[in-house]
Amino acid sequence: MSYYDLYLKYKDLDFEHIFSGFSSADVLAAIDSKKQDTRQLLALLSPLAENYLEEMAQCAHNLSLQYFGKTIQLYTPMYLSNYCDNQCGYCGFNHNNQVSRRKLTLEEVEKEASVISSTGLEHILILTGESQAMSPLSYIKDCLRILKKYFSSISIEIYALTESEYAELIASGVDGLTLYQETYDQRVYSMVHKGGPKKDYLFRLGAPERAAKNGIRNVNIGVLLGLNDWRKEVFFMGLHAKYLQDNFSSVEIGASIPRLKAHLGDFKIPSEVSDQNMAQIITALRIFLPRLGISLSTREPAKLREDLLPLGITRISAGSSTKVGGHAVAADESFNLAQFEIADLRNVEEVKAMLTLKGYQPVLKDWMLI
Repeated sequence: MSYYDLYLKYKDLDFEHIFSGFSSADVLAAIDSKKQDTRQLLALLSPLAENYLEEMAQCAHNLSLQYFGKTIQLYTPMYLSNYCDNQCGYCGFNHNNQVSRRKLTLEEVEKEASVISSTGLEHILILTGESQAMSPLSYIKDCLRILKKYFSSISIEIYALTESEYAELIASGVDGLTLYQETYDQRVYSMVHKGGPKKDYLFRLGAPERAAKNGIRNVNIGVLLGLNDWRKEVFFMGLHAKYLQDNFSSVEIGASIPRLKAHLGDFKIPSEVSDQNMAQIITALRIFLPRLGISLSTREPAKLREDLLPLGITRISAGSSTKVGGHAVAADESFNLAQFEIADLRNVEEVKAMLTLKGYQPVLKDWMLI
């Protein structure tokens, strides 16, 4: 059974009816349960569970300590290009937006890598925008040859690839994949992706599995919170993460929970997600999947990131920029469009100091490329 088969099995659930049927006893049983079944996840995501966030938080915190200790991995994104062939209504890089586009030269890649590396970070996430014509695999592999000199772990957040293409990049030094489905609801997916290769829902949905089949070390999935009812979206993301864990035991599976942020264009956020909702999402995911990595980006403000850390976060970005070359090459170029505005502007040293003060060990390296 593929994950899509699993999605089809549950896509027509009457979530409102199911949620209304849970009792307090059901929620408390779900918090204590080790079953990892769909009923447990639904109970943890239910509106009634909001009344038990304290109990969920305590359980999630204890599970995080058990499986991850008091460690937080640090990474930063590095934008190589903002060319994009897609027409995603929620993104500043939308192909139809009249903005300045650029792609780093290999010399600029080296300069950017050198500056990031000087902060001590060993994990990097490279992004290209989704244009295979402007950022082909050959360009990405040229960049990897440079980046491997500076970083022990390189993840990609680029357009979805075929199995053979993932194999190429893994052989060239990529050990991690981040790829968001954005929304699991096919109807909503079609509405917000107006055109471009990304409009192919099934090809994108199968990408994490194609990378996992080729032996990538870690896979990070995610939904863009705010595009649709967050309870439904997190339910399907949780099922997807469990499917990947069950079928690829040697691959580290993680999830990201980005909230929609303001960007160039007139896209309105259809479904607001509150800070309390974020806490419920993190604790529900941690209780349902104790081994799941959970990432929280600089989309969120500093204080909220600190408050959410003990609930199950294992990975955060630091010293981030969403501009092409924003760490060094083009940091001061006012015309250089950011994909979205970041809220936590602290540099790597400031984030490390915060983590240390809170009793966490900042992890800058936990993997060595060979």
